[in-house]
Amino acid sequence: MTQHTTDPDHNPNDELIRTDPHFVDRLLHFADEEVAQDPDTRLDPETRYLAILATLLGCQGTDEFRIQLTRALDAGLSPVEAKEVVYQAVDYLGLGRVRPLLGITNDVLEARGVSLPLPDQTTTTMDDRLEAGNAKQVELFGTGMDKSYERSKVNYWLADNCFGDYYTRTGLTNAQREMVTFCYLSAQGGVEPQLFAHAKANIGLGNDADFLRKVTLQCLPYIGYPRTLNTLRIVDEADKTLRSA
Repeated sequence: MTQHTTDPDHNPNDELIRTDPHFVDRLLHFADEEVAQDPDTRLDPETRYLAILATLLGCQGTDEFRIQLTRALDAGLSPVEAKEVVYQAVDYLGLGRVRPLLGITNDVLEARGVSLPLPDQTTTTMDDRLEAGNAKQVELFGTGMDKSYERSKVNYWLADNCFGDYYTRTGLTNAQREMVTFCYLSAQGGVEPQLFAHAKANIGLGNDADFLRKVTLQCLPYIGYPRTLNTLRIVDEADKTLRSA
């Protein structure tokens, strides 16, 4: 069983450098230099690390998540931003897959001296979450979503829980929330209809197709080529659909 440590100075890559030096040399060069610093795909550190953390949540990359969370915090990502990426993932990945990464997040933050719990980012109450969630769905996906909660039980929960509980929180902007959702879906695979819908929502919010391609390529080292190529295809399809509308 893999043993995890809360030592903030511990770097899991150190063990690979000892046991697999030639492999890890190429691995780290590709991820941290060739991809991260490519002038055609470079992103600002905040955006890049939000995307990588969301991608690692989506593919269940727990050990790598610990490494990249530490790097993200070192690069200036706030504890609130880190927690919000994890919280929102519950609706797209399920609690069963998110709980271990929430534990890692708490371990890393507390090891760095961050006091938990963090300030509450909730903006809705149990009484108005459905109304607020419905409004957020309309804002992001158009008037066709108005009162979609009347269609089925799942649609009701999408409105009051997914959008009313999470998308209404502060800590991340609408554009950031849609971007990380795009990354969850890209990384987990097998959810192409949802990925297509959220690619369109991203573009509608100003995260244009070129931006989504950069995000996808920055995350390639963590999910591999097949899911990356699939995601790029869906971005192209979403962009063409919106341009022809």
